[in-house]
Amino acid sequence: MPEPFGRQSFNDAGKAVAALQVLYDRNTKFLRDSFTALAAGGDNNKRYRAFYPEVGVTTTSFTQIDSRQAYGHMPTPGHFSTTITQPVLFERYLIEQLRLIMRNHGVPVTVSESTTPIPLHFAFLEGSHVDGAAAERIRRPIRDLFDVPDLDGTDDQIANGTFEVALGEARPLAAFTAQRIDYSLHRMSHYTATSPQHFQNFVLFTNYQFYIDEFVARAHELMAKGGGGYVGFVEPGNVVTKAGQNAPGAGVAPPRLPQMPAYHLKKPNHGGITMVNIGVGPSNAKTITDHIAVLRPHAWVMLGHCAGLRNTQALGDYVLAHAYVREDHVLDDDLPVWVPIPPLAEIQVALQEAVAEVTGLSGYDLKRIMRTGTVATIDNRNWELRDQRGPVQRLSQSRAIALDMESATIAANGFRFRVPYGTLLCVSDKPLHGELKLPGMATEFYKRQVAQHLTIGIRAMEKLAEMPMERLHSRKLRSFSETAFQ
Repeated sequence: MPEPFGRQSFNDAGKAVAALQVLYDRNTKFLRDSFTALAAGGDNNKRYRAFYPEVGVTTTSFTQIDSRQAYGHMPTPGHFSTTITQPVLFERYLIEQLRLIMRNHGVPVTVSESTTPIPLHFAFLEGSHVDGAAAERIRRPIRDLFDVPDLDGTDDQIANGTFEVALGEARPLAAFTAQRIDYSLHRMSHYTATSPQHFQNFVLFTNYQFYIDEFVARAHELMAKGGGGYVGFVEPGNVVTKAGQNAPGAGVAPPRLPQMPAYHLKKPNHGGITMVNIGVGPSNAKTITDHIAVLRPHAWVMLGHCAGLRNTQALGDYVLAHAYVREDHVLDDDLPVWVPIPPLAEIQVALQEAVAEVTGLSGYDLKRIMRTGTVATIDNRNWELRDQRGPVQRLSQSRAIALDMESATIAANGFRFRVPYGTLLCVSDKPLHGELKLPGMATEFYKRQVAQHLTIGIRAMEKLAEMPMERLHSRKLRSFSETAFQ
């Protein structure tokens, strides 16, 4: 193991994060160097181990803090801690969280080594290539020599509210442990073909490639014209086009698109917009939000197509979800279906205002093209082929006005992970009324509606970005005994 790292106390958040970085760099380098030495014929009779950094804080008072704040404070006296990974990626976030804790409680924070080993796989820097032949020269199984990812340390018990603190142990300071974050960062790169460092704090999800095509075209146009406040655009393969450029200046496009490609319209401090094509279905929706949640984004919104369930709706109308019927089932074990998923006023207002601005309609006239109501999400795309009496009756009793396969999953995971969420859908068919698009109609419909719908989504995200973050992050998403980190 590396030399022991003595516990350090800080009253400055920036210095505390710098110390976390020094410790993280030292310990991950130790593991990489040990692996390289072993591959070159080093001692196979030793076990190599290094630990994640840890940040902790102790409070001794029930002093009441500003009750308007959703995070940045501990609920009771005691010792709280969390393991930390990749402090450079999370530098701004960590400084803000620690600054708030110090301000609200008037106590220092400590930096030390945790008792959680860093898995060898997570010690390699992003983009590292490990030669298979070198690994084969190590005569013993890797698990005999190094720590490997441990699924016992990558669960969501803290976020789910089911974590039980053992006697004498510190209570959690954050919703995710370092190993859980590392797991997601690696999966994020795999699923989206872009680096986690490019993800922005305002995320749009869609279930159609048409939206991505429009987003890419607009982003390239923006870059060619100087950016319009955005500093760069990143596509799969970490292909980067900077503001003022007409073509990418870095990165290599992958030979084929990944499962859920991501595109990033970047602003300083991750203040821009990320858009992800999650494809169709609640499983994809859960998978990608499970991973993006560890980046602690400020908001995510679903923009996609849906089935309109009311006779008064027309193709192209918008649906602003204010409630969800969850028949997707992928989150049943993490978030029981009896848990209500409330609408968040800040997101709802931003979406409605964006629709009004883009369409030029307001007040009573706005109701002609947009309806607020319940969205039902199912896990069976061909539900129409079964006996419809049960599903249709449930949809009617729930007052549902639209049906899709992703929105409730994204909203529910937003609720679970304390990420502000919202949904604005566009009616693309009305299966209950036999109203489907005829050949030729589809192309014209997508060309017209996707452009307007995406404009609305981007405008809504820009409105949210202009909002003070302490206002955007709602106390509605916080539980009885909440972690201090956002």
